[in-house]
Amino acid sequence: MELKPLGNTGVMVPEIGLGMWRYTGGVEPLRLGVELGAFLIDTAEIYGTEEVVGQAVRGIRDRVCLATKVSPDHLQYEAVLRAAEGSLRRLDTHYIDLYQIHWPNPYVPIQETMRAMEALVDRGLVRYIGVSNFSVPQLREAQAAMRNYPIVSNQVLYNLNRRQIEADLLPYCLQQGIAVIAYSPLDEGRLATGPWFQPDRRMWALGQVAAYVQKTPAQVALNWCTARPPVIVIPKSNSPARVVENCGASGWRLSQEQIRFLDAVFS
Repeated sequence: MELKPLGNTGVMVPEIGLGMWRYTGGVEPLRLGVELGAFLIDTAEIYGTEEVVGQAVRGIRDRVCLATKVSPDHLQYEAVLRAAEGSLRRLDTHYIDLYQIHWPNPYVPIQETMRAMEALVDRGLVRYIGVSNFSVPQLREAQAAMRNYPIVSNQVLYNLNRRQIEADLLPYCLQQGIAVIAYSPLDEGRLATGPWFQPDRRMWALGQVAAYVQKTPAQVALNWCTARPPVIVIPKSNSPARVVENCGASGWRLSQEQIRFLDAVFS
């Protein structure tokens, strides 16, 4: 598994992690993913999956990078602290590696939220602070609110079909040394399941590249994402077989010609 920096922290994480939104696979796929090198597990208090993550990492906590998120309904100072305590309890851990604001909330001053996030780092309960679903202006505002620690990541929607972040957010994060954690990198399975027939030009092209490089279409779609320097992907996998397939998207690279071809077809 190839590793990438988590922002400017000096910490290296796998370029393919394990997403937990709508996850129903139990402990086994998560354990397998960690064994295969996908030791970044991303969940959230509103997913309802923190407990199974806690079960999966029991006994191997020091080998896992645990990421979770605070709900946008809990962004007042005291609410952030209570939410973190709840996540720590459900995850059955003493600290969270990456604690993220799930969505911005325009009704709560970002300065108040970030003061609480930094307090969690000061207390040793959180190692690094991230955000999710933040636009460039929202990210700039959040950065300006920080006093002692950087924002190391922004988790956003990104895949071959959904490329809006390429206009400004992706280059901004690259310039700022902020990791981009791409959720739904397979577009909720659409890029993994086809159809691969000729009339669907995009899917046909993805299938053609996959056949040429002797990988699956899902592996090509994930590799296309991670070819962007700051991008880490967190596909959700309910089955061990799918975890193996997704992890097989790392350790090799599409050629620049293949990337340009897919860029053009999926533009």
